[in-house]
Amino acid sequence: MTDDASAVLRGGVATGIGSWPGTDPREAAATVVGELGQLPHLVELPARGVGADMVGRVSALLVDMRFDSTTRGYRLAARPGAVARRAHDLLRTDLDALEEAWETGGFAGTGHPVKVQVVGPLSVAAEVELPGGHRILTDSGALRDLSESLAEGIATHVAEVGKRLGAQVVLQIDEPQLTAVLNGTLRGVSVMNTVRALPEPEALHVLDTVTGSQSVPVIVHTCADQPALGFLKKSAAAAVSFDLAAIGTSDLDRIGELLDGGKHLVLGLVPTTPPATPVTWREIAEPGVRLVDRLGFPRRLLAEQVLVSPACGLAGAPLAWARKALSLAAETARAYAEEPESLTFE
Repeated sequence: MTDDASAVLRGGVATGIGSWPGTDPREAAATVVGELGQLPHLVELPARGVGADMVGRVSALLVDMRFDSTTRGYRLAARPGAVARRAHDLLRTDLDALEEAWETGGFAGTGHPVKVQVVGPLSVAAEVELPGGHRILTDSGALRDLSESLAEGIATHVAEVGKRLGAQVVLQIDEPQLTAVLNGTLRGVSVMNTVRALPEPEALHVLDTVTGSQSVPVIVHTCADQPALGFLKKSAAAAVSFDLAAIGTSDLDRIGELLDGGKHLVLGLVPTTPPATPVTWREIAEPGVRLVDRLGFPRRLLAEQVLVSPACGLAGAPLAWARKALSLAAETARAYAEEPESLTFE
């Protein structure tokens, strides 16, 4: 990661993963900018339907490629249709709402960091079908075309966001299907048809085609139960984002290697649904502190290389909890930034 990237992507701050409950982009943008002042993000509102979900939204960004909808999800289309137009219109609306909140918050033209999220090429290829019904992932030529189109489209999107807001942009690439792609556990078009595991070098090339084409720091987020941390360590990403609750003992060495290699971690510490009993920031902060202690790193890494987020997107959460989740993330990040050495837990 370059020095410029280090200045934008830093530890001891909180951010969101992406999705948000409801359908009101202005209210969502105002809330996120207000609660996550250090690293707000462009909110996704999947409750608005086709073209608003994380995969459909990609149709607004691709260059010379478009999606159409099917009963199973999305399929590559020969020409722009209703899905692409709707995705484009919704993204414009979201950017307008964020720009308004950005100006209200006093951030316009200041170079303050903002984060945008886009689904990565491996997960898009796993979710979207070719015209014949097979997943894009099954066709190496289509997969290459997709990654190149997405790389170009994301770069244009990032540049526009930075220009409109007068902001420094951090890009998050979401790869929810990463582990399934690498393990070959995706189903084909029928029970008798399976999708082969994509070899790691091939998968890494596809991901880095997109990641390495960007001029801004990139976070790769995966919400898989078994995040492919060893794979992500080899990627061009500046940071890796995952749900800490999904981590097992066997993952600890990989996390240590990520930190040793200079990558930032975005730890998903705040649950996406309301816990049975109320929690405080101290309870949210404890697992991250214990992780760093167990790995034998100095706690200053919490202020230097660790960001805090909810475990995943908040689209399925009650609005009151979504707001509380951001507040808890911000309080936890503040504690990591200001007093990591003095944090104690009974």
